[in-house]
Amino acid sequence: MTTRVLLADDSLLARQLLKDMLQAGDDIHVVGEACDGREAVELAQALRPDLVIMDLLMPVLDGLDAIEEIMALCPTPVLVLSAAVEASEVDRAFIAIKRGALDVMEKPRLDGDGTLEEFAAALREKVRFLSRIRVIRHPRRKLRAEPLAALADGSGHSLLAIGASTGGPKAVMRLLKALPADFPGAVFVVQHIAPGFAAGFANWLDRECALPVRLARDSVPYRGGEALIAPDGRHLTVADGVIRLTDAPPVNCCRPSIDVFFESLARQRCDQVVAVLLTGMGRDGAQGMLHIKEAGGTTIVQDEPSCAVFGMPKAAITLDAADQVVPLDLIPAALEKLFAAVRLETATAGASAP
Repeated sequence: MTTRVLLADDSLLARQLLKDMLQAGDDIHVVGEACDGREAVELAQALRPDLVIMDLLMPVLDGLDAIEEIMALCPTPVLVLSAAVEASEVDRAFIAIKRGALDVMEKPRLDGDGTLEEFAAALREKVRFLSRIRVIRHPRRKLRAEPLAALADGSGHSLLAIGASTGGPKAVMRLLKALPADFPGAVFVVQHIAPGFAAGFANWLDRECALPVRLARDSVPYRGGEALIAPDGRHLTVADGVIRLTDAPPVNCCRPSIDVFFESLARQRCDQVVAVLLTGMGRDGAQGMLHIKEAGGTTIVQDEPSCAVFGMPKAAITLDAADQVVPLDLIPAALEKLFAAVRLETATAGASAP
């Protein structure tokens, strides 16, 4: 089956380069080219491509507004190409994800044929995968937060470990944004993301969320009340209350790997650990989640209807690693229940202090 792609970029040279890269594979065909955001919206409606590759800085209508209109008028998977070297461009990339784009890649660097060949291969693989994802016109209705009986013990959890991949940045943002500023647990996020974007992801989340969000640093103790994001290109682990970053080989083709992080938690006492596995392709995190559960931790996976890609949660369910399968909008209510005892202890200690 041929994947039909619409290119939106105001640079003729960039469009031609991308077109040549994409059509080097016999199964991808560029069906249209737009030189501004308005034309991108019109062509998306007329051609109904399987995927739109979108630049963000364009005349007439910029990429952000074009994505918003496409998602309202003719929902289509969108891949953003961003110049990661500029902080402002990285910010726009994550705003694009918030508005409906599925993923982001750094624009190719023109510093050698080898680099371009690697980018072209990665781009074709990304296009083939993202074009199969179903996107929706409007957010699903907000589900009423109902009690989750199996998670209602309020046993004083103190560490929240989140893993996510494709579709994850938006899901992670929605989850962290729902946590209050006084959330008592230490929060860790391992998100599969394009190289060069982890720091921008952390900065974006920090602006969006009440809870402070930072990039994890090696050999630094972690504490409750902040969220730490795994840097790209390094595995995140914890031991004895301290963060450890390693350059060990990729696991499940990923570095950072969710499994590596979850396994580091499973090697210690887990009765205060809550592990959450969100949307993503593949099976990274499933095995580590099983070991957390076996070590006494509490495990939650995102349900299929609220996932962009049900791969990782499905793998965890298949292994019987999930205590609960929960819609994304209901996960914050489950976490509130699980971490309530810690908040109560913190408040009591503060009230009794001289």
